Amino acid sequence: MKVKIKSISGLLPQYETEGSAGMDLRAHLDKAMILKPGERTLVPTGVFIELPFGFEGQVRARSGLAIKHGIGMVNGVGTIDSDYRGEIKVLLINMGKEEFPINDGDRIAQLVVARYERIEWEKTEALDETKRGDGGFGHTGI
Repeated sequence: MKVKIKSISGLLPQYETEGSAGMDLRAHLDKAMILKPGERTLVPTGVFIELPFGFEGQVRARSGLAIKHGIGMVNGVGTIDSDYRGEIKVLLINMGKEEFPINDGDRIAQLVVARYERIEWEKTEALDETKRGDGGFGHTGI
């Protein structure tokens, strides 16, 4: 599938290995920034995309940054809708104990493009029964 992209940095998100589901997104900064412990910030990527209807972009944290430095995403997974044309920005948070430098071109997140379905609600007074029922939030034990 081909997707239109505009990059003011000249860099395109790319898969790092043949089996990668996500493409690395890089910071596009005029000057380096420091993310202090407990701080959150919006990091620009310089990337704008045009996804086809029925697809979304999922911006996800990079596992290496999470385990090594405590860097994650404030909103867990960011969603890029097919009708959004603005710059992709990444909502990072430093959950670590040390300041974290972010430099222009650093890999800060990953982008996964996925198909989705739109639904219509069908109102009802009862749902089909299952073995699980309404059990959730750890009801199956450790």
